[in-house]
Amino acid sequence: MDYAIKTSSLIKRFVDFTAVDNLNLQVQKGEIYGLLGSNGAGKTTTIKILSGLLVPTSGEAYVLGNKIPDKKIASAIGYMCLKKLHFILV
Repeated sequence: MDYAIKTSSLIKRFVDFTAVDNLNLQVQKGEIYGLLGSNGAGKTTTIKILSGLLVPTSGEAYVLGNKIPDKKIASAIGYMCLKKLHFILV
């Protein structure tokens, strides 16, 4: 089967904290999929790995058939981080 996203035993650790622990995921092309979970569940870390912004500690991830990390992914997907923006008016 041809998947848009596929992960196998994906793990991401930061020193003494495991943000993503053994994620196995298969999303078919054309399928709408959401990541839901509480704060610290690993949603943002997973998206950053899938978009090539972070390298997994172990396991494999593929996006549109390309093994992550791969610079080609950036031209095929979009990712916008929503954080509070602060403006200073001068």
